[in-house]
Amino acid sequence: MKIPFFGRIYSSLLKHPRYRWLVMGASLLYLVSPIDVSPDVIPILGWIDDGLVATLLATSITQVLLDRRQAVKDQKTPAPDDELEAIAATDVATLPAAAKPSKPAKSSE
Repeated sequence: MKIPFFGRIYSSLLKHPRYRWLVMGASLLYLVSPIDVSPDVIPILGWIDDGLVATLLATSITQVLLDRRQAVKDQKTPAPDDELEAIAATDVATLPAAAKPSKPAKSSE
């Protein structure tokens, strides 16, 4: 199903970090404003636009929170490749004597 024109613009603006908060603020302002595309006096049609904006706003807030949660999680957990590179780059000379690998004993056979 193709996303309507307004939905495409709304979601593309939400992907840009600079405009994200502006769009969310404008959505909240639209919800509390008495000026609507279709007035709330009309029983069902008046509520559809508010419901659409509220749904888009809730979805965008959820997405922002999930993105931020993932970013925090990525900062706390080092990538496995970074750990392996750090271990491989460790100089054996800087290790304590007990941690240095011992040379295998020559067999007298």
